[in-house]
Amino acid sequence: MGEMPGKEEDMKWTKFKVKTLTEAEDIVISTLYDIGLEGAQIEDKVPLTAAEKEQMFVDILPENGEDDGIAYLSFFVEEKEGGMLEVNGESLSANELLKKVESELEELRTFMDIGEGTVQVDETEDIDWINNWKEYFHQFYIDDILVIPSWEEVKEEDKDKMVLHIDPGTAFGTGMHETTQLCIRQLRKYITAETRLLDVGTGSGILSILSLMFGAKEALGTDLDPCAIEAVEENKRANGISGEKFQVLTGNIITEKEVQDEVGYGCYDIVVANILADVLVELTPVIVKNLKPGGIYITSGIIDDKESIVADAVRSAGMEILEITYQGEWVSITGRK
Repeated sequence: MGEMPGKEEDMKWTKFKVKTLTEAEDIVISTLYDIGLEGAQIEDKVPLTAAEKEQMFVDILPENGEDDGIAYLSFFVEEKEGGMLEVNGESLSANELLKKVESELEELRTFMDIGEGTVQVDETEDIDWINNWKEYFHQFYIDDILVIPSWEEVKEEDKDKMVLHIDPGTAFGTGMHETTQLCIRQLRKYITAETRLLDVGTGSGILSILSLMFGAKEALGTDLDPCAIEAVEENKRANGISGEKFQVLTGNIITEKEVQDEVGYGCYDIVVANILADVLVELTPVIVKNLKPGGIYITSGIIDDKESIVADAVRSAGMEILEITYQGEWVSITGRK
């Protein structure tokens, strides 16, 4: 998916929605990209491959129904003064841009099947990307934990449950993904009142926040993305987690010695990393140094056919494997130093 336009107050956008075929998606997108239409939003019913799921690592996938070969590609262009659209440095009316799009599609049609190739044009105000998630994101349970967004109420029968308050952000997960749930179950087994936790690739901070709810003493998160700091702060506030119990560092613990030093060596009871298998292979020999002797290493983000490479990395780093657990096509490996 391309980059989404930034959200600003009272912007107006013109949306060009092209109806085509799934096999023509890429060529239509690159053709229209050349005339200045970027950031295609793709709607189709093609099931994701394992590799795409691994790369996207998304929580919220609407149910699609059967693949019918049809794809809708939506491009959003911001309206400038007087309703003009600016693309590739040129100022055009919606109608002029529509004619350009149609002529590109007609040209494509001469050498390939693009299906209907029709274009629908709509004006839309202030596309609220975040609120679009509300259609898909509703409260759900991870075992006996209720995960709930801010716009929903806790039902009477759930009042005594452990409740995690979380809103889907643009970049980070909500706990719905199988890999997150695998990690949560393992954390719950191993956390004690003395646990110091290191959460590598903390994202929205869910694993650390739940660990503190399970009774851990303190948590430190690291993430490559500086946006994690703000996401974690919001989620700490929503769940009443005090500042000093959970802090986040930005940086790459695999390659940056200063991050490794700041994290500290031999001082964590548990390290959890819900990343991707290939990153775990590089991370594992580094993270051993942060664990206490006897410390527990909980990993997930491993698509099933990558299980052996992560298991090998855990053993090569001198750890024993305690458990391998599964959910859907995902795997979690728990080791001990």
